[in-house]
Amino acid sequence: MTAGRMVMTDLLKAEDIKKGLDAFAAATFDPKKFFEMVGMKAMSAENVKKVFQVLDVDGSGFIEEEELKFVLKGFSKDGRDLTDAETKAFLQAADKDGDGKIGIDEFEALVHE
Repeated sequence: MTAGRMVMTDLLKAEDIKKGLDAFAAATFDPKKFFEMVGMKAMSAENVKKVFQVLDVDGSGFIEEEELKFVLKGFSKDGRDLTDAETKAFLQAADKDGDGKIGIDEFEALVHE
């Protein structure tokens, strides 16, 4: 593990990540289905929050819309960018308080919904 910075493969199996990415390579991205496929739905809330911290690239405590577009790259450098429509749908699904970004608790709630 790199000093202080976790990577996704510290938390999830590489082959599960690949399966999830492959499933949505051409299909419309479905965050809930993706999280289930990569094994996050079965994780503890604590570990899901660790995944969030890997995805929160700027360390702000939130995944903002511009970070969300590149969320699959957080799982693997081979991940594709989300389309604007997918990004907005993902944001809408997770952003329960309507502040335009996804907090750590909102993220965990979406994964376990």
